[in-house]
Amino acid sequence: MERTGQDPSVLPRRIGWFTAGCVLVSNVVGSGIFTTTGFMARDLGDPGLILSVWLVGGLIALAGALSYSELGAALPVAGGEYVYLRRAYGPFIGFLSGWTSFAVGFSAAIAAGAMSFAAYVNQLLPFDGERGPLSTVIALALLWSITAIHLAGMGAGGFLQRTLTVLNMGAILSLIAAGIMGGQGDWAHLSFSDAQTSPSIGLSIVSLIFALYAYSGWNAAVYLAGEVIEPARTIPRALISGTLFVIGLYLALNIFYFYALPVTDLAQPPLLPVASKVSVALLGADAARFVTMILCLLITGTMSAMVWAGPRVYYAMAKDGLIPAYFSRTSGARSTPINATLLQSLWASVLIVSGSFEQLVIYSGTVLTIFSGLAVGAVLVLRHKVPDLPRPYRTPFYPFVPGFFILMSMVIIWNAVSERPLEAGLGIATVLAGTPLYLLWRRLSIGSHS
Repeated sequence: MERTGQDPSVLPRRIGWFTAGCVLVSNVVGSGIFTTTGFMARDLGDPGLILSVWLVGGLIALAGALSYSELGAALPVAGGEYVYLRRAYGPFIGFLSGWTSFAVGFSAAIAAGAMSFAAYVNQLLPFDGERGPLSTVIALALLWSITAIHLAGMGAGGFLQRTLTVLNMGAILSLIAAGIMGGQGDWAHLSFSDAQTSPSIGLSIVSLIFALYAYSGWNAAVYLAGEVIEPARTIPRALISGTLFVIGLYLALNIFYFYALPVTDLAQPPLLPVASKVSVALLGADAARFVTMILCLLITGTMSAMVWAGPRVYYAMAKDGLIPAYFSRTSGARSTPINATLLQSLWASVLIVSGSFEQLVIYSGTVLTIFSGLAVGAVLVLRHKVPDLPRPYRTPFYPFVPGFFILMSMVIIWNAVSERPLEAGLGIATVLAGTPLYLLWRRLSIGSHS
């Protein structure tokens, strides 16, 4: 039976705002910013319009961060949006959110990151095909090395996360500085557009989806809300400062791209390795290897953030009685949800070995947008449903900020369903696949207490 009165957070509060911010930044800044601008250059053909798309995407992420700040400060417990959805809409919707986080939101993304890491290592040190057995071994080795560090406790995991984030941001900023000081680019490229392209509202929305993919993960800090020090201050500070930092970084990187090459060159195939093309243009052929090494570091940081954050969802679900209590056990003095962490890494390993993570990642975007939109909607629902809930932080410009995020989420979902109905349908089917699991566990729980 569900234990409705129990606070799912009994983990010690040892995480400061900088570590929480590092989890957010590492979770956001991955390969997306290094690979998506080429597609925008092809479709939009105007640097000013492309920069505007990146800014709008950042403002949407910021609206989400401002809304989640209210939720995280009011409900400072482990579990992230699972907690908010369960409180606002009931245990069934909360369970489906947690199931989706497990099936695709974290595990599939971790598996995809591990195999991407192996592919980039193969570019640096060619050893076998992209899906060869050695690639799988490298992916599994990376996953379980990161898992082992986080199982060692919050101290080791926090040190790893801070170190990776600082190294990654330093490498990116060094790349930008070296490229600009090399003096091979031209600031006039920023005012040059491609007369052959005809940007439309539809293409702009597609580009915005690319940008939002690169911004995904802006909510990562709330999964650790049960472990942060002074959550009323720390959670909003980590969410807002982390998101603002990423917006600035993304705008700087795109300006760097246009300084290096005109938009017409960025739009030439191959579109994906835009950062490598830019680096080679400014710094020579060896710079592409440096970009590949940065991508390896970024992927490691992103995986570390997800290996740390994801298990807090399953831990909270277990504390609430929605999944077996076995997954709420912690590792003694280290106070780490060890069984939940092992569960996630085992499922990610299965996906790596099977290769099915690619399909999961492709159609996961729609359902993750649905749940983040519902979570922001929880700000409105809980203000009406629980007006007396202590809210040490309140979303500014309420209800316009959460309303803006919900509206944009609806536009993205509508576009996904219209343009990619198969992928969107499979994503929704994955969510609904959690229904029989929920009903089965409820039946078993009720039967065991009758």
